[in-house]
Amino acid sequence: MHFSTYKKTNLVRAALLGTSAIALGVSAPAFAQVEEIVVTAQKVEENLQDVPIAITAVSGDALAAAGTTSLENLSQLVPSVTFRKGTTNANSAVVLRGVGTISFSIAAEPSVSTVVDGVVLSRSGQAFADLVEIERLEVLRGPQGTLFGKNASAGLINVVSKGGTDTLEGEVTVEGFEGGEYRGRATVSGPVAESLTFRANAFYGTYEGNITNIFGGTNNKVNGYEHVGFRGLLDFDNGPARIKLIADYYEADDDCCGEVTGVSRGAALDAELNLPLGVAQGENQRFVNHNLVTESLDRQVGVTINADFDVFSDYTLSAIYGYRDWNNTEIREGDFLPRAVVGTPQLHDRGFVETNQSSLEVRLASDQSKAFKYQVGTFYWKSENTQDFTRDVTTCTTSTSAVDALTGARPCNLTDTVNTLFPTATSNSLVDIENYAVFGQATYDFTDRIGLTVGMRWTHDAIDYTHNRAPGVNRTNGAAATGAGISGSPAGGTVASGGNGTALSTGSSSNSNFSGKAVLTVKPTDDVMVYGSYTRGYKGPAFNVFFNHTAPVNAVPIDEETSDSFEAGIKSQFADNRIQLNASAFQVTYDGFQANNFVLLNGAVVTNLTNAGQVRSTGFELDALANPVEGLDLFGSVAYADAKVRRFNPNPLTNAPDARNGTKLPLAPTWSWNIGASYESPFNMFGKDAKVYLRTSYNHVGSQFSDLGQSGPIDSYGLWNASVGYSDAEDNWRLTFIVRNITDESYVLLNTSAGQRLHIPRDADRYMGASLRFRM
Repeated sequence: MHFSTYKKTNLVRAALLGTSAIALGVSAPAFAQVEEIVVTAQKVEENLQDVPIAITAVSGDALAAAGTTSLENLSQLVPSVTFRKGTTNANSAVVLRGVGTISFSIAAEPSVSTVVDGVVLSRSGQAFADLVEIERLEVLRGPQGTLFGKNASAGLINVVSKGGTDTLEGEVTVEGFEGGEYRGRATVSGPVAESLTFRANAFYGTYEGNITNIFGGTNNKVNGYEHVGFRGLLDFDNGPARIKLIADYYEADDDCCGEVTGVSRGAALDAELNLPLGVAQGENQRFVNHNLVTESLDRQVGVTINADFDVFSDYTLSAIYGYRDWNNTEIREGDFLPRAVVGTPQLHDRGFVETNQSSLEVRLASDQSKAFKYQVGTFYWKSENTQDFTRDVTTCTTSTSAVDALTGARPCNLTDTVNTLFPTATSNSLVDIENYAVFGQATYDFTDRIGLTVGMRWTHDAIDYTHNRAPGVNRTNGAAATGAGISGSPAGGTVASGGNGTALSTGSSSNSNFSGKAVLTVKPTDDVMVYGSYTRGYKGPAFNVFFNHTAPVNAVPIDEETSDSFEAGIKSQFADNRIQLNASAFQVTYDGFQANNFVLLNGAVVTNLTNAGQVRSTGFELDALANPVEGLDLFGSVAYADAKVRRFNPNPLTNAPDARNGTKLPLAPTWSWNIGASYESPFNMFGKDAKVYLRTSYNHVGSQFSDLGQSGPIDSYGLWNASVGYSDAEDNWRLTFIVRNITDESYVLLNTSAGQRLHIPRDADRYMGASLRFRM
């Protein structure tokens, strides 16, 4: 880092810092300034402070320093982000300002879009790969459909990867943590030929898990992972032409995420579980007794071509092509017991999802330094989504087996095919989604202080599906049979209910939409900008295509979701640019909100996607950053969001108001905040120059609910993390010691079935580790 030569002094700060510096053998540094952050939130490079959008930008170095390896723990840096961790990545979702799409349907898309190097990802599950070789990550809050379009009605996460380098560089990092967690990554970059550079990296990580499965006396750790990935980039830049070719591969084999039982399920089932510390441990439970290990297996490959050409003397023509293929295999324990007993069936699932997508965007941008600047473009996107899903149930209402003297339960006799049934069903789904759009955005600066931005996007969506599922049958003889979560009706529905009486259900829907934005900016001084905006967001139609899809009810299209956002904000720097303070206040109303309802089918909870009605999120956000002296960063963020159901669609049979009117949206804490500091300075020990690095942060997440209707309460929690690092003077190597969750505060990410199913994340326990990094 460059050490400032500013000669300004502050006796109080100097005295305080000088005391610490003497204690550490560190020289007291001079004053510094907040560094300029360049973002591409409007598809062109701009100073973060000049962009009239609520944005948090996090550099790759900051992600690494905070230990943020995936989007799953992004909320520790950006409090307006929450995350729904499902049993598999295919069922996980990102939530912004309390709003996100939680759905198991492959014919529904997220409300929070993830864009990687200009390519929109089709499904939320694709976004949870490891964050490696990241230049920066931008979180854009509120509807972003005008420029980004696809799946951005609630917000967007924009991931920008590092490019090539003009000199040969290399980096190797190895990390180890308590609990059997190890990670390693290696990168090399440099020149290939004139105007052509490259970057290549590989990474590997493994973790035993934080939950112990005692089934059969094995005491095996579960909820761990094994990840491996590769990425290669060619970066051509001769001035007027800039082309990047990126290819990546990612593989994840996770025995995750098995859910623990945190409340009593009755004396007999508690005895069947026979957990070492008992069942009713709530968020402190770390044991399960499952005869099937839940697994999530991901494979993803992608190719991106990103090209910019200088044309017409001062215009830039950009083209972004993306291809991605992602598949996920889910193996799921659904009864959370070691065996089937009378009255409580065994439920095991196996599913396979594959998404194949391709997209092309072409955009023309004028000279962004002029008073009138604009960009226009076209966008095309297509995805093919398939799902194969099998549910196997073992059930008995009586049994020829004797009552277990230890548990008091009577196990099903698996050899007695008269009293024990084995219902099963398999579904096969195919969903095609096509989207094309034209868009434009223009800004006119009336003066150096006042500007107006307007934008418009026309979008057309088309979706069609085919879903095949026969009624449940008994695995032993093929006779008709139903069970927990297995329907006796075919996918096409019964004739009596208005269906076609076959195993096939098909449907299609299309929609066109105009969305846009208008923003007024005023700069009272060179260091302060205030803005007010109105944005219209849009997310396309959907279908409820999942395992138990049954026509005609589920064959009805889910209408589009629209959002109207009003936002006012300020971006400011003061105290000689040593302090940066950005704030925004917002109100976003969503009509036709696409949400999951949970209903019972033969005793098992199943999902039902619907247009829930109207919801609203109102709140404010504050981001602060200060550099009082060179090397010292102070940071903090606050997010307040009152995200509630305004008007749930009334009961279709009685037209009665829904009881969920006025209730909070799921995964929408009212208050979340973080605060922290990092410090680096030259250090001298035994006559050798070196550097020391200190970092600490605390993140608070308010209480929330897991599902609609304020079910599945999740208590508030706070995480305190810290690290101490040491390097040579040039930072060619660095050794860092890390402690996460210093106070050892346990918490849950998801609470389903009133505590019978809790998801306990890795960071719910205190653990320590170390990281060693070498550069050349």
